[in-house]
This record gives sequence, C-alpha cells and structure tokens, in this order.
Amino acid sequence: HIVLETDSPYLAPVPNRGKRNESSYTLLVAQKIAEIYQLPIEEIARITTENSKQIFGI
Repeated sequence: HIVLETDSPYLAPVPNRGKRNESSYTLLVAQKIAEIYQLPIEEIARITTENSKQIFGI
C-alpha cells in the first residue's frame, strides 16, 4: 500500500539531500523502491498509481 508523495519540503532524497524537496524528485524515490523490491520501475509506477487512485476514489 505504497504511494509516492513530496510532502516533506526539507527531506529531499539523496543526491539532493539538503535542498528543498520538489515533485520532480518523486522519480528518485520510485527508483529506490524499485531497487528495494527488485521490480521494474514501470511496475512500481503502476502499483503506486493504482494505490493513489484507491485512496482518492478515482
């Protein structure tokens, strides 16, 4: 039940640690999740998109 978000303005992912967080860094988070779960990033994108749709009733 993972979703990707950027609510933490002062906790940017590596290699941008110390900079203000922004939406474009979501890809870095997805890449790390894909590495951890040993899945293609496309699968992580599909899963997290579906999870978000369920949360927001889309």
